[in-house]
Order: sequence, then C-alpha cells, then structure tokens
Amino acid sequence: MTALASQPIKMDYYKYQVSTKTSDNDLLIALMSLRPFDTFVEEEQGFAAYLPVGFYKKEIDAYLESLKNQHPFTYSKEYIKGRNWNEEWEANFKPIQIGRFCGIRAGFHGPMAGVKHELVITPKMAFGTGHHETTSMVIELMEGLGFTEKKVLDYGCGTGVLAILASKLGAPQIDAIDIEEASYLNTLENCETNSIHNVNAYHGTLDKMQGRFYGIVLANINRNVILDSLPSLTEKTERGGTLVFSGFVCQDLPIMEQAFTGHGLTLQKTKEKNKWMAVQCVKK
Repeated sequence: MTALASQPIKMDYYKYQVSTKTSDNDLLIALMSLRPFDTFVEEEQGFAAYLPVGFYKKEIDAYLESLKNQHPFTYSKEYIKGRNWNEEWEANFKPIQIGRFCGIRAGFHGPMAGVKHELVITPKMAFGTGHHETTSMVIELMEGLGFTEKKVLDYGCGTGVLAILASKLGAPQIDAIDIEEASYLNTLENCETNSIHNVNAYHGTLDKMQGRFYGIVLANINRNVILDSLPSLTEKTERGGTLVFSGFVCQDLPIMEQAFTGHGLTLQKTKEKNKWMAVQCVKK
C-alpha cells in the first residue's frame, strides 16, 4: 500500500437541491443513486445530491423529470466550483456508534469509549462514513462473520471503512477497489491513519482483480452495479465463501434474490433499515 499525505480534494460539482417530504428521502435517494451522484446529504425538507461535473449528461435531468411524474418533489441545480470538501465535511461530520461493536469518528474527535473497534476517517466526498443505513448494516453483518485466514474484497470501497474493519477483524489480506479516484485516495489515507498495512487499494474496475479469489466479498454500492457485477463477483468468490451486498431498497429484494439464485448463491441473512436492505449470501 502506498502512503499518502493528507491533502484536500477539490472537485467541481453540480448540486441538486431536492425538496420533498422527509419520508420520501430514502426512495428518491435510492432512485437517484442509479445515476452517478456520489454524495447525498439529508436535510429537514429533502436532501442535496452531488454530481461530479465530469459525469453530467442531459439524460440525468431527463431522468429526474421522469421521476417527478411518479413522485412528488421539486429540485434546483447549482454549479459549485471546486473547493476544499474536507472543510465542508468537518463542519458537519459527527461520530457514529454501531452498538458496542464499532465506532467511527474523525481525527479531530476524542476517542470513543465502549466500542470494540474504533475507526478514524477523513471521508471528504467519498461514500461510506457509517451514517448511511447501507454501510451500518454491512458493518452489523460483518460482526457475525469470521475473517481469520480469509482474503477479502471490498468492492466500491468509498472511504475504506469496510476494508479497515476487515483488517481489524483478522483478515490477512484485503483488496479494496473503487472506480472513483477520490475514493481510492481516501481509502489510502484512512488506512494510513488507522495504521492498516494489509489493504491493497486500487482505482479502477474488477478487471484489475483477475486471477484473485476471496473468502469474503463486501459490495456496498447500488442495485444496478451489483447486478452488472454479480457474475464477476461470484466467480471471484471461493466455494463456500460469503458475499455481503447492500445499496438497494426493500422493493428490489425479489429481483436481487432471483439474480443471486441464478448465480449459485444462497441467501442466508437479510437486514432492513428505512427501506434499505443488506443481505448475506453464500456461494454453493
């Protein structure tokens, strides 16, 4: 793993300010996450969604207009010139505790008492701080898994928290990969902060993992990416290995379960929080 000095990440974004009932936030975020929005910030009357300028296409606005025909919401779009997103994040980030099992905080917070595993992160604009239901549910499922002597793949690593936790749980080697360069860099930085030296971080696609096989695969992304990547992820999982998926809503479970079964996976456990789901499967 290459060491990385702390540095601000400056990117240009389109900020979509979505106004809707709070009860509709989760569903709309799930639907918008099928497009390349990389960050969502929930608010009292809706949420803000951030789209890297390089990923913008007119089709995205057309997609949102089609959603308005099915769900009551309005939105505005604002171009935001690159700035130090780390400062933006520091002003709003709060520590999170997942039972007594895991605590996630920033370096400027004090140590967390009463947790078995403490992770210190600087997420910037990378996904996976533990605040979102999908990340916290994956962490809850990880508590029940045995990581000793298991090689692990963290697919769509975001901040790298799942890879870091896997290391703390005894995994001898973890590969963490993300298509977003900011996430790759953030994972390197967070591993260094937590003195983790057995996580290999990669920027790119699963093609970089050719010839590698894993006892545990963690994929906290979204429905479409999971479905598209399922053949490769299943192939890279050892027989009897475990796959944990999250990033889709409850209404998608029948579609997901059918896909899992079609690729030789057996559904073992499910978790649900605020319409989001996480599942644990085993490869037959």
